[in-house]
Amino acid sequence: MSEGVTGGEDAEVIPITRARASREHLPDPSGEPPFEASGTLGDLSPGVPGASFPEAPGASGDLFPEASGEPGPEAGWPFSGPPAGEEDDDHRLAELLAFLRRRVTGDYEVDEFGFDAELTDRVLLELIRPLYRHWFRTETVGMHNVPGDSGALIVANHSGTLPLDGLMLQVALYDDHPARRALRLLGADLVYRLPVLGHLSRKTGHTLACREDADRLLRKGEVVGVFPEGFKGVGKPFSDRYRLQRFGRGGFVASAIRAGVPIVPCAIVGAEEIYPKIGDLRILARVLGLPYLPVTPLFPWLGPLGLVPLPSKWMIGFGEPIRTDELDPADADDPMLVFNLTDQVREVVQQQLDELRLRRGHAFPPFL
Repeated sequence: MSEGVTGGEDAEVIPITRARASREHLPDPSGEPPFEASGTLGDLSPGVPGASFPEAPGASGDLFPEASGEPGPEAGWPFSGPPAGEEDDDHRLAELLAFLRRRVTGDYEVDEFGFDAELTDRVLLELIRPLYRHWFRTETVGMHNVPGDSGALIVANHSGTLPLDGLMLQVALYDDHPARRALRLLGADLVYRLPVLGHLSRKTGHTLACREDADRLLRKGEVVGVFPEGFKGVGKPFSDRYRLQRFGRGGFVASAIRAGVPIVPCAIVGAEEIYPKIGDLRILARVLGLPYLPVTPLFPWLGPLGLVPLPSKWMIGFGEPIRTDELDPADADDPMLVFNLTDQVREVVQQQLDELRLRRGHAFPPFL
């Protein structure tokens, strides 16, 4: 289900002002990459002293004042139209044949990153829509905060042991946004070292989490998604659920400043419960070249059946955009400013998570 709203250009935004930052906000010297991948947005060079930022949105009230309540297209007739008749069946058959003909003859387009919009909508997203609509029963809140016709950077928490949250976020923005926005996720280089998974990721619009690709997509007016926690977030134990991990040095913030696009903080509630991680086979994970190999209540004990995600209730909330267009692109090289803004985004996402958890209630409602 999603909010019945239109447009994102009228959403209230948060201005950013420059000020001197204190020494306790110096960037972490650990050198961890800003994204979940070993591909990074590059080191930040020293600049002028940084900035402090206004109070995070929602600090004195609800971040999501209006919940999504209208029935979506999955609610069934009459909301989705009358039952299909023979004419509808003929129309669908004609569309399918036309689609297959285009695939066979090569009469379709991909962009410079390999994104195949038609294949993504007709095949890849169609395969995961049942999870989004019926298994996780996903609701979206604050969708109007995502611009309808310009670039934006979606910054979300990462969790779930397996990164299904990225796929569900992609369905949400395409199916529930009035402008049907395609999400261009920045992913770990591990993904693109795997032959099949790397190819499918490119086809669905994802690309490597590096400075060059992020900048090019944002300047093209795309909606780009990033999970700054990386593997630290998606692979954390169940006991640390809904506690944000470090956001790195803020390379994603620098890209938003260079492109002059808003940063939209996003909270995803529900992914933490699909594969509760209670252990880690670290030695085997190291042999296989994986960041971790989880142990859950069902995996590996039930074999392939242990990979079926539990049907937790999901909510995805989009907060008020944080503007960067009032900053000079050169400010992207100011480590203090970038770090402070990164810290602000992290605090907002944590507030959103806390509020959405209360709104959702029990992860597994008793009517299941």
